[in-house]
Amino acid sequence: MTALPRRRWILDLSVVGVLLLVGIVGWWPTFGGPQFLLATIGGLVLGLGVAAFATWRGWGILVTAGLTVAVYFVFGSALALPHLSIFGVIPSLESLTQLAFGIVTSWKQLLTTVAPVAASDGHLLAPFLLALVLSVVAASLALRLRQPAWALIPAALHLILVIALGTPTPAMPIAQGIVFGVVVIAWLAVRQLWAPQNAAVSVSEVDPGRAAQMRMRRLGAGAAVLAIAVGAGVATSAVAAPVAPRQVFRDTVIPPFDVRQYASPLQSFRGIVQDQADETLFTVKGLPEGARVRLGAMDAYNGIVYNVSDRGVGSSGAFTQMRGNMSDGAEGIPATLEFTIDEYKGYWLPGSGQASEFVFHGDRAEELRRNSYYNDSSSTGVSARRLATGDAYTLMTTLPEKVSDARLAKAEFGHVSMPKQSAVPEEIASLAAETVADAGTAIEQVRALEVFLSEEGFFSHGLAGEVISRAGHTSERISTLLGGEQMVGDDEQYAVAMALLAREVGIPARVVMGFYPSEEEEPQATFAATGDTLHAWVEVNFAEIGWVPFDPTPPDDKVPADQSTKPKVDPKPQVLQPPPPPQEPVDLPPVLPDERESEDGDENPLAALGIIVLYVAGAAGILLLLLAPFILIGAWKAAKRRTRRHAKRSADQISGGWDELTDRAVDYGARFDAGATRGEEAQQVSESLAQPAVLTLATRADGQVFGPAEPSPEEVDDFWREVDAIVGDFSKNVGFLARMRARLSLRSLTAGTAAVAGWQNLRNAATARKRSETMPAEESPVQGDMQTRETL
Repeated sequence: MTALPRRRWILDLSVVGVLLLVGIVGWWPTFGGPQFLLATIGGLVLGLGVAAFATWRGWGILVTAGLTVAVYFVFGSALALPHLSIFGVIPSLESLTQLAFGIVTSWKQLLTTVAPVAASDGHLLAPFLLALVLSVVAASLALRLRQPAWALIPAALHLILVIALGTPTPAMPIAQGIVFGVVVIAWLAVRQLWAPQNAAVSVSEVDPGRAAQMRMRRLGAGAAVLAIAVGAGVATSAVAAPVAPRQVFRDTVIPPFDVRQYASPLQSFRGIVQDQADETLFTVKGLPEGARVRLGAMDAYNGIVYNVSDRGVGSSGAFTQMRGNMSDGAEGIPATLEFTIDEYKGYWLPGSGQASEFVFHGDRAEELRRNSYYNDSSSTGVSARRLATGDAYTLMTTLPEKVSDARLAKAEFGHVSMPKQSAVPEEIASLAAETVADAGTAIEQVRALEVFLSEEGFFSHGLAGEVISRAGHTSERISTLLGGEQMVGDDEQYAVAMALLAREVGIPARVVMGFYPSEEEEPQATFAATGDTLHAWVEVNFAEIGWVPFDPTPPDDKVPADQSTKPKVDPKPQVLQPPPPPQEPVDLPPVLPDERESEDGDENPLAALGIIVLYVAGAAGILLLLLAPFILIGAWKAAKRRTRRHAKRSADQISGGWDELTDRAVDYGARFDAGATRGEEAQQVSESLAQPAVLTLATRADGQVFGPAEPSPEEVDDFWREVDAIVGDFSKNVGFLARMRARLSLRSLTAGTAAVAGWQNLRNAATARKRSETMPAEESPVQGDMQTRETL
């Protein structure tokens, strides 16, 4: 390959780097931060280096591809999988294995994890691979081809794939589009000015001043077009907002997770208290003093049950698949808790604080990890697989600091979106207003509601030997609690009653169910959760502070003097409420069909077929991406051969056959002088490739092309057979690698062919004719050439 000027190297590599960097920025929403930059920019720099080195050495596609694979395995561990590498840099057996399988599996893992994804979960592999491969292809096309526009195909493909593999929320679409468009137009303009063919038609030889003026005019016009395009794009984007969020692959691959198909945790409150009072449900190591273990946080009431809401993003029902960077930006006390499941058999995951990561252990660790979900706003987790004895996990979390009333006295209620309540007892509104009438600050209102219930009420689970206290928290049950001669209930009724009262006066409140030890158990290193330590409480949101817990339940030793629970006044007739939903929820339909199994062990054949199709499609996509340059080159050469072979005139078919032979000779290393005749080209082929038969074929081609009659179809067919025979001899005299390099060579497509030389001769002839118009006839090179032809 002809040595490129240094300015071409700098320009082309810089532009390709900028174009791919525009696409790399699009990964920001997917990772929720900049942790992807090292891997992607590293892959970009390595790809540019591979393309530049292979171009400098003149290596073909196969060698370049092999070098790319080697770079992928050598540097992939440190850039994409540092958590699996030795000291974060040296490749390990595990990281190399993950790199090999990740070529196919990393795309599926990225798409089946709800964003933002975590770099520590191995999701950097796909962006790294994409940046590496497409930077090699784009830079190679830019450096090797005369038309730089071919390099825009992989650059645009990279931008499209980042969008498709990302999230519906764009990064910086306006800035990305403007930078990409401006850089492309400027690059193509500069490359056009530097193109060698411009010198053949330049007017600089006639009037250098005129040439400089025209060049500046073109540059000014191009700058004006860019400015108008940028201004129009910005103005349009300001008034044309998208009517719907963009659709990406992730929306199709991950069906929404509907947590409301599970029963509310609060429905099982009385059952756990009654049946598992002394059973160890699970144990927690490392729980600090005063910390609580939470199962669920509910903020929606429909008159029958307090449950999570079914609102959109940010609601208590918006659960996303677990990852390694949850609750980003949580403030408080970092803690690491170890949970071991014993008799607890629910779906709601015991947790504490604002979790950043769940690390599962045991035989079902991978199954639980892929089937567990978390809600950042309510700090609760749920598993689509029922927990079983022996399941264990380590929870990295941030526990909230205890907030004093003095600090809360200066705070207002937080402005959080809360779902609308329905079927609330009629007396709730007036009772809430009366209770908080004398309260001034926000905390005083909450304390008034808390004190009213805890001091006026009495405690009873309604178990054997206790005062009658019905289970449940329907509208009728809460109405009976508040309207009875004595308020009797347990955490379930009091927490719901306070939340309903608070919501009626505009206080953002929710009900939380969980466990915490008694005062005498807190100093213990391991907390054993039992039915006796199950509680429900209320959380209220304060601005700039967050959710603060309150306990409206009376002490468990505060029991009524008698069992009279007659109402104070005749309550208004209540609409008969339907019975509560069953305690045992149905299993959630599989979220990821390719990895879910039914509890009885039966396999879904459609799920197995789906994962096979997904793997095959992923492998085919990667293979097609890697083979795309080879396919393009082969198709290009085949198209040129087909055009030559089926030209309209027989003489043109003969000329095309000779051009086909010289193209293949160029691919095998032959070099031709510009403007050489067929005889001279044949002499060069004979010397460089040891093919003396081409000398006779060149003479035959001249005779048939310039002969008095058009060649017959039989002569054309015979000529092409001889061309194919000679080309076949080219491949017989070299090894396998040389044959593959010749088949994939770009030399015949970019330089040295008869077609290119002929086109250059036409340009030179046109220039000569223009000059002859201003020169005397005897000095005109065109006239002289005509006189020479007449003499011949």
